[in-house]
Amino acid sequence: MNKEQVIQWLQNFAAEIEQNKEYLTELDAAIGDADHGINMDRGFKKVASQLSSVADKDISTILKTVSMTLISTVGGASGPLYGTFFLRASTAVTGKEELATEDLLKLLQAGLEGVVQRGKAHLGDKTMIDVLLPVVDSFQQSVDNNKNILETMQQVVLVAEQAMKETILMLAKKGRASYLGDRSIGHQDPGATSTYLMLKSLLATLEN
Repeated sequence: MNKEQVIQWLQNFAAEIEQNKEYLTELDAAIGDADHGINMDRGFKKVASQLSSVADKDISTILKTVSMTLISTVGGASGPLYGTFFLRASTAVTGKEELATEDLLKLLQAGLEGVVQRGKAHLGDKTMIDVLLPVVDSFQQSVDNNKNILETMQQVVLVAEQAMKETILMLAKKGRASYLGDRSIGHQDPGATSTYLMLKSLLATLEN
């Protein structure tokens, strides 16, 4: 995966967020502040506008720019969490002009670790961790089995979609959704959903 594809991935993700802005906001209206779609769309529109200025930089610099942009423009929990994800991801690929399958694994692992430290959430708490953690596990298995980057991401997106749907039956233990107690059960987590869209966008980039 070269840096042009990284730029394309981020543009694809911004487009996915814009296309699903109302859906993400509806999900968040049920258990949160009803602003996840709006906040993410604002942040990634800004990201998309910045990408041309870093297109000639290395992948680490591109991801760090995404992080700084999100932290400064996205409100609520999403800005710090996604900002941390991309910041940690950037440190895992310092100086890289292209990513092998193992590099992409390190990127996702670092992003996951950052989100865990920042949000203090665990598997089963009904957050984006519920998608990221099984995704990283699936990615590791694919690397261990010497699968190529496309096969790996195809499997990862299937895992991500299933994990996202599994948040419906979870009791929220973090964020505003946790205030609802049992009433949070029966609703898909918006953060898990936007995380799925991020991975889906990555696969679409590789397939094209």
